[in-house]
Amino acid sequence: MLPDRRTPGAQLLAGLALAAWGAAHAQSIEPRSYSPAPVGVNFLVVALADSRGGLAFDSSSPLQNPQLHVVSPLFAYARTFDLLGRLGKVDFILPTGRLSGSADYQGQRVEREVTGAGDPLVRMTVNLVGAPAMTPQQFRSYEQDLVVGASLQISVPLGQYEPTRLLNLGSNRWAFHPELGISKAFGPWVAEVAGGAVFYTTNHDFFGGHTREQAPLVTGRANLVYTFRSGPWVSLDTTFYTGGETTLDGAHERNLQRNWRVGSTLAIPLDRRFSFKVNASRGVSARTGNNYDLVGVALQYRWGAGL
Repeated sequence: MLPDRRTPGAQLLAGLALAAWGAAHAQSIEPRSYSPAPVGVNFLVVALADSRGGLAFDSSSPLQNPQLHVVSPLFAYARTFDLLGRLGKVDFILPTGRLSGSADYQGQRVEREVTGAGDPLVRMTVNLVGAPAMTPQQFRSYEQDLVVGASLQISVPLGQYEPTRLLNLGSNRWAFHPELGISKAFGPWVAEVAGGAVFYTTNHDFFGGHTREQAPLVTGRANLVYTFRSGPWVSLDTTFYTGGETTLDGAHERNLQRNWRVGSTLAIPLDRRFSFKVNASRGVSARTGNNYDLVGVALQYRWGAGL
């Protein structure tokens, strides 16, 4: 029998927002990033994402008319802990991928087929209001009202990167993404909004030794989640990001971003430890032309804290 939606087994399906590679970067659209959990829970996620069109993991790409296909296995681990009486969580995310396809660059068609690792991500989350550090016993009687959380995600430039090629799985630069999120429960419904910005370091070896810089990218997302009493939940998701104009050797590339995406997520608890998640999203509009469609699936395993 599946757990009731108010039991720990159902609530912990929130786990990680990691069902797809693109969802782990600035274009994040997936819900429940700040969902409560007891202290001492471990999460292990194996996921697969399929994106077609532009680059899901690099919205600032200078390529035009992209016809790219990226298949991305992803592995992640997370753990909840007590951070000065508040609920904290740390995520470690390792994306990999196989990229193939073609796109235009300065009037010429370029092609690439490459397999390798993407840039690893580390994310630290703390729930500031409404979700204290709880034991499993305390969590069983917990009912969410208003939760306010903050996070910092860091992209580490360790992925596959060749400066002689335009299409790579790594970015050869650091990225820092602070975010503030609010989650409010209304019975079985949860409404979420979050906003932040992504700050990039300089890529000093971009395509032939050029220097490429990028202005901060302002991000925002909203999610509406409904949880069924038997355990599964479904959400409607949207995200918006703007800014991120780049310069090449000091010259502005006139590629200010202003992009919208919409999608949906379905999560199903298989038992108290395993859960399955599927999500899909597509671009509504993209000022720079780097639009894409994405489908992702993930299997999550959790243990610890008496589960």
